[in-house]
Amino acid sequence: MRIDLHAHSNISDGTQPPAELVAAAAAARLDVLALTDHDSTDGWTEALAAARVHGVGLLPGMEISCKTRQGISVHLLCYLHDPANPALLEEITRAKEARMTRAERMVERLAEDYPLNWDDVSAHLAPGATVGRPHIADALVAAGIVADRNEAFAGILTSRSRYFVSHYAADPALAVELVRDAGGVPVFAHPMASARGRVAPPEVFHDMVDAGLLGLEVDHRDNPPEGRAWLRKFARDCGLFTTGSSDFHGRGKPNLLGENLTDPAALESILAAASGSAPYLP
Repeated sequence: MRIDLHAHSNISDGTQPPAELVAAAAAARLDVLALTDHDSTDGWTEALAAARVHGVGLLPGMEISCKTRQGISVHLLCYLHDPANPALLEEITRAKEARMTRAERMVERLAEDYPLNWDDVSAHLAPGATVGRPHIADALVAAGIVADRNEAFAGILTSRSRYFVSHYAADPALAVELVRDAGGVPVFAHPMASARGRVAPPEVFHDMVDAGLLGLEVDHRDNPPEGRAWLRKFARDCGLFTTGSSDFHGRGKPNLLGENLTDPAALESILAAASGSAPYLP
């Protein structure tokens, strides 16, 4: 059984509409896909309809932007939560609004040195999409300023750049609590992705476990081998399940659907723990 539990559509920073993403999952011979757009569930309905057409199992999900007290970025995957849960929805709405304000301020700074404006970025946004730095990167590519997203993030859009602006994000333990209260299943996304920046210290992991964390995304291209080994031991010690995924973004990243997979036993753990919404499993 081929299960990929982390993929993005153009509702956030992927490049394909949800239906095309599900069709691509079918072409990649996936049995189950999770749609996990950043801070948004707006793609669920379209993806579920496409899953029925293509006979691909679908776990509706989301990827929540978080930040530790030390200012370290953390991403939390959640599956099968209630998308109308008021407390979680309020937090997600706050994060989306902060992302928009941050993006506008970054473009203002970039416009001082490059031929770029907000209309250029908006051209790469699907209606209602959660805006992020990848959309600014796409505008930089279209303007011929960089060759691709990777070059943009390695230089102009790095967190060390003078153009960078931080934004509000929930504390990871709070996000875990909100997901559990919404009937969802929280999984720490790519926890050892050191190439992206600082990784969370062990005390953050323990705080998230105490709040109700259920899983760790271990098999991900951005987790180095030594990091995966640490994560597997931590998962065993704390009774967490582990997952694997592609973190697919369409043309936005080199990641390929199905390049890392989740064991069916982990999927069963997710289904057993969820009560907020239903999967589609043909």
